[in-house]
Amino acid sequence: MASTSLKSKGATYRPELDDAERASRDEIMALQAKRLAWSLKHAYDNVGHYKRVFDKAGVHPSDFKQLSDLAKFPFTVKTDLRDNYPFNMFAVPREQLVRVHASSGTTGKPIVVGYTQADIGVWSDVMARSLRAAGGRTGMIIHNAYGYGLFTGGLGVHYGAEKLGCTVVPISGGMTERQVQLINDFRPDIITVTPSYMLAILDEFKRQGLDPRKCSLKVGIFGAEPWTNAMRAEIEQAFDMDATDIYGLSEVMGPGVAQECLETKDGLHIWEDHFYPEVIDPETGKVLPDGEKGELVFTSLTKQGFPVIRYRTRDLTRLLAGTARPGMRRMEKVTGRSDDMIILRGVNVFPTQIEEALLATDWCSGHFIIELSREGRMDEMAVLAEARPERWDGSGLASQAGELAHHIKSTIGISTRIRIVAPETLERSLGKAKRVYDKRPKG
Repeated sequence: MASTSLKSKGATYRPELDDAERASRDEIMALQAKRLAWSLKHAYDNVGHYKRVFDKAGVHPSDFKQLSDLAKFPFTVKTDLRDNYPFNMFAVPREQLVRVHASSGTTGKPIVVGYTQADIGVWSDVMARSLRAAGGRTGMIIHNAYGYGLFTGGLGVHYGAEKLGCTVVPISGGMTERQVQLINDFRPDIITVTPSYMLAILDEFKRQGLDPRKCSLKVGIFGAEPWTNAMRAEIEQAFDMDATDIYGLSEVMGPGVAQECLETKDGLHIWEDHFYPEVIDPETGKVLPDGEKGELVFTSLTKQGFPVIRYRTRDLTRLLAGTARPGMRRMEKVTGRSDDMIILRGVNVFPTQIEEALLATDWCSGHFIIELSREGRMDEMAVLAEARPERWDGSGLASQAGELAHHIKSTIGISTRIRIVAPETLERSLGKAKRVYDKRPKG
């Protein structure tokens, strides 16, 4: 369990909990059983897709008698949402939706999600709860650098921050110089941002000759991409702040499905009064017991406009007993997605494994990319990693590159070409980092 190191000098942190956060495990499970029964019936009665797939699977909402019965019901996947574009997954008339979001659709038809007024109220509540769990309090200033674009990140945080009574500074991603200016001028207490973009902000502090440890930020709430505890340590040390993890995805609600509590920083407590988690074997679909690693699946318990039943997130994690909120289970920090996995010469590798190895060095700035190529019949991996300015020797740190390649070979089991490049060489993240460039021939 990590200790709490509040940056605000002399402050004593005391958690503030609502009724659901104080509830016992048995009370939460009883509430879940009641709400799951409603959600299954609501989806079946009002969404043609769910009626069709339930009927095809030979299962009916009346078959749900206890929590374990949820395993009888079919999964929902991204293609289901795309196949029902634009509005056929909604359980209420379009006129009752007060907000509709659409993804970019770069991989096919966009995914569309929507919310009733009541859904927005729930979302605001769970996001406000997340901010409180991270150390946010009424009156604090929040620098919101999540995107306000096509999907739900920035706006979801915004709802919760305003509900909590914070002062929100909406700035989205990019405009890094402006980010630093506003942090210095407005003196926010909290920043919400992707971890990779926080590194870009760190670089800008240094470029301007400013000491990031002297800025006003006390807490960072990081999410939207897998990241490691090594990255957490890097950010906390650089800014003299606490870094907490947030989880959410637009298909389930948006940000605020789960949040790491400041007093423990030991994984994310899932707000189980609104979202029911399962972990499954990604290959077989079998539900795994708590403590075993697999793919995270969510069922919404209270969503009106866009209910989701057993949505496969592709995020890999495991469920653990609650600590700071004993009635709610925790999910381990997501450090990989099943669709991020690289299969290299028969070995499964995740970008976060490479990140962890890089950040264990004393020369890597945290910026890196992975390039996959094919030489003849053999797949190859190259890692381009940027050096810290104070460690750059002008010629590629050849011995350090060799040491890292050996370390990766002995711990992960793959051969890599490590190329250490000069500071300020690699493209900076402006939101979610793009880590992997697959240049292998298709087909």
